[in-house]
Amino acid sequence: MATIQPHCPVDDVMRTWPETIRIFLEHGFLCVGCPVGAFHSVEDACREHSHDLASFMTCLEKAAVGQADADREMR
Repeated sequence: MATIQPHCPVDDVMRTWPETIRIFLEHGFLCVGCPVGAFHSVEDACREHSHDLASFMTCLEKAAVGQADADREMR
């Protein structure tokens, strides 16, 4: 399984697992292309966008390992 951690910078997550970009976008996160992404962790982003960290981490993990429609389960 992927090793995305809450403390990982958003940019690192999207660069390492490009499949996660879709998850960020579909959940309304403005992280893609944001200059703060290099400094914001996934945990920071969830807090800023009022998302449950555990649920969002599950979606990211599923996307990172290639499970289709990982984000749909959380809606």
